[in-house]
Amino acid sequence: MDTIFIQALKTYTIIGIFDWEREKPQLLCFDIEMATDTCPAAQSDSIEQALDYNKVSKRVIQYVESTQFQLIETLAEKVANLILVEFSVARVKITLTKPGAVERASTVGVMIERCL
Repeated sequence: MDTIFIQALKTYTIIGIFDWEREKPQLLCFDIEMATDTCPAAQSDSIEQALDYNKVSKRVIQYVESTQFQLIETLAEKVANLILVEFSVARVKITLTKPGAVERASTVGVMIERCL
């Protein structure tokens, strides 16, 4: 199995448990790793045979910006499920960070891995 990855995908959404967090969209960053067989794409040299990371990125951004959750754990789970179902990957690993959420920390976050 091969891995297609997207690093530091930035998007904004309303997320958090505190009232001040829910006043305006906050920056979130995603690192996404997707297990797939890249041999068909490599042999055909065709995007139609590939896992299109541009389509994945656009779909994740669209989803995140259209939803609101309290916990980043919930959002990470939803995004992992979306990728598994819509892009038919065997496994997905999501690292979701929320910069500036904790004073004196550059970022905090959650890392999950899910399979079909």
